[in-house]
Amino acid sequence: MKKLMTMAMAVTTALMLSVTLAGCGSSDAPAASAGDDTASTVQTESAQTESAQTEQSTASESTPVPESDNAEVQNSASDLDYVKGKGTLVVGITDFEPMDYKDESGEWIGFDADMAKAFAESLGVAVEFIEIDWDNKILELEGKTIDCVWNGMTLTAEVTGAMECSRPYCNNAQVIVVPSDQADNFQEKSDLSQYNFAVEAGSAGEQQAIALELPHTPVKAQSDALMEVAAGTSDAAIIDSLMAAAMVGEGTGYADLTYTIGLNDEEYGVGFRKGSDLAAALNDFFTASYQDGSMLGIAEKYGVQAAVVEQ
Repeated sequence: MKKLMTMAMAVTTALMLSVTLAGCGSSDAPAASAGDDTASTVQTESAQTESAQTEQSTASESTPVPESDNAEVQNSASDLDYVKGKGTLVVGITDFEPMDYKDESGEWIGFDADMAKAFAESLGVAVEFIEIDWDNKILELEGKTIDCVWNGMTLTAEVTGAMECSRPYCNNAQVIVVPSDQADNFQEKSDLSQYNFAVEAGSAGEQQAIALELPHTPVKAQSDALMEVAAGTSDAAIIDSLMAAAMVGEGTGYADLTYTIGLNDEEYGVGFRKGSDLAAALNDFFTASYQDGSMLGIAEKYGVQAAVVEQ
């Protein structure tokens, strides 16, 4: 009997222990399940945040960034405002007497130089002269290393097509310059093909040589073309009539040279960047300076008054 009671108590104790262990196991399971759900939620939210940040970054990279207000103002500003803003009118020139050349002190003078100074003064800015390679004048303008070309520039189709040009202000022609003792050989266009001519690269003189199919050697400036003839390395030169009148013949540095026939008739103008409003401003200045006599006064100083076009 005592053994039966002892066995019953052992069974009862085992059953209670089993229930207790089962109860502990069931209480741990919901806790573990809740922890897994929380971790899953945090991971999902983190992934969503990273995805949103990636999408925002991608959208930011693919969306063009608008230019600053200052850039827009600079791009839309007129050429006149641009020059006034920097306070300087930069003029592209070559050594070309009587239009642009240096005096004994090294200052640029001449009909074009003095007119450019007066125009800059009317704008309230300083003037700066830069010698350029004449063949690159359009590139210099477009690159904004200069603001205009003011150097006895003939208004050819190439020039007017690539630049915003002023009205004509001087008449001109291309003429033949030769040694004085050879002048009789250069009186007709039909006689010219047997000679070699020095011409300024990119100039109206070079265009005439090409048009007439004349053998020619391009040089940097018209003054270099004169030196070629004086040195005997070219038979003749084709240069502007205004330059020839000022630089060859008795009383000049080329007393043994002379000019003969004219090849064409042409006009000078000043060139600005295409679309520039400086051209209209210069036209107004030309009108005012012609009417008040200052343009003719400067022209007389350099002996070109007969070539000035009425404004």
